[in-house]
Amino acid sequence: MTRSIHPRRALLALAAALSLAAPSLGWAQAKLKVAAIYTVPFEQQWVSRIHKALKAAEARGEIEYKATENVSNADYERVMREYATGGNQLIVGESFAVEAAARKVAKDFPKTSFLMGSSGKPQAPNFSVFDNYIQEPAYLSGMIAGGMSKTNKIGMVGGFPIPEVNRLMNAFMAGAKETNPKVEFTVTFINSWFDPPKAKEAAFAMIDKGADVMYAERFGVSDAAKERGKLAIGNVVDTQPQYPDTVVVSALWHMEPTIDAALKRVKAGQFKAEDYGQYSMMKHKGSELSPLGTFEKKIPADIVAKMRAKEKAIADGKFAVKVNDAQPKSTAK
Repeated sequence: MTRSIHPRRALLALAAALSLAAPSLGWAQAKLKVAAIYTVPFEQQWVSRIHKALKAAEARGEIEYKATENVSNADYERVMREYATGGNQLIVGESFAVEAAARKVAKDFPKTSFLMGSSGKPQAPNFSVFDNYIQEPAYLSGMIAGGMSKTNKIGMVGGFPIPEVNRLMNAFMAGAKETNPKVEFTVTFINSWFDPPKAKEAAFAMIDKGADVMYAERFGVSDAAKERGKLAIGNVVDTQPQYPDTVVVSALWHMEPTIDAALKRVKAGQFKAEDYGQYSMMKHKGSELSPLGTFEKKIPADIVAKMRAKEKAIADGKFAVKVNDAQPKSTAK
């Protein structure tokens, strides 16, 4: 006698057999749990690049992503620990002002992977670091700035004089000097990562002293340039769409190569303490000069030609932009 098998039971039996035959199948398809901790709002330049890259991985269905913004330095360690005890496999953040606390948490959770913005070195076994090594497009943007200044005075407003800011400013200054040896710089740090009004006031003071091109390392500088009819050079994000007659060009940071490399290692069980800084460089598509856009015909042709030649030399490995982390100084008299 033939015994009939209920369709539902047959499916259950098949599923059980598949799970025995391939016990890792479900795990391979599981999404990584990723958390991020930011001391500033999501829209802040630097953090926005990290958040964007992680949101892209989330949209691909690759990760489950949670993030907390505006975390005070005093509260940073607590939030890190909460995310670590919550089962997140990768924790991303910026530890510049909380290095000791962040590294302590990493030691307490050796099986959790940490990828932190830091000026320090990796810490075995699980604390990797990154930074926005976008000095190459910063140099190129400086070349354009030098060629656009009519007063030979450029104002520069930064957040804090730490390596990740200093190297971009120094590269920008070197680029400007290449196209305009007469250019002078006024440099100010506002001691904040997100204070547009303060950055704006600092920019006004420089414009009042003759600066006609502003290096906008912080938000707020381009607003001052726009109000006074001056020019600005953007940093990290392309703000020309918001300031079409003010922002000439920007040095852009793309965090996707860094995030994708880290996710790949975590998935493969190969995450270890490494410096991911290289993934921010042009050869890894971690940075680039923004399109000239509305200023395509406004920049002198010879300046554009010099900049493009330097851009090609960088791509071909024939020119390396010096990484100078020393605090830049004003040269204006």
